[in-house]
Amino acid sequence: RVTLLELIMAKVSENPVTSEEMNVFMRHADFLAGCFQENREAVLKLTSAAGAEDEEALVTIRLLDVLCEMTSNNGQLEHLQALPGFLETAIDTLRLTHLAGKQAVNIFTATHAMTGQEEISHPAVGFKSHLIRLIGNLCYKNKENQDKV
Repeated sequence: RVTLLELIMAKVSENPVTSEEMNVFMRHADFLAGCFQENREAVLKLTSAAGAEDEEALVTIRLLDVLCEMTSNNGQLEHLQALPGFLETAIDTLRLTHLAGKQAVNIFTATHAMTGQEEISHPAVGFKSHLIRLIGNLCYKNKENQDKV
């Protein structure tokens, strides 16, 4: 599933896309957003060392990457902005990961002293920043969503 999402990511990132491809992306956007909404809590398993290889969590992280890329395209953005509950799910997921990082030292804990010599290769690195990107994209030029945030 991760490999399939990486292929979708590569295709979504291509410019320009035909109108036929855009229609396919919009149909898939509903499905991908629904999968993210259903499986988002799997990422919280990554707070433990044992969860670092959890496939559901890895799929959810890749789903978020694809959705961020989709919301970077105006045609797909408007479609995803209108999905019921999608913005709320993203905000709630950000809140949960932030709380998980405050409760114990784990991959979601804020780091204030990166020295550049240590490289973190954990799959969840950047998850919160991607959530913030998604939330920002969903609020872009959309007063209703801005008011929700």
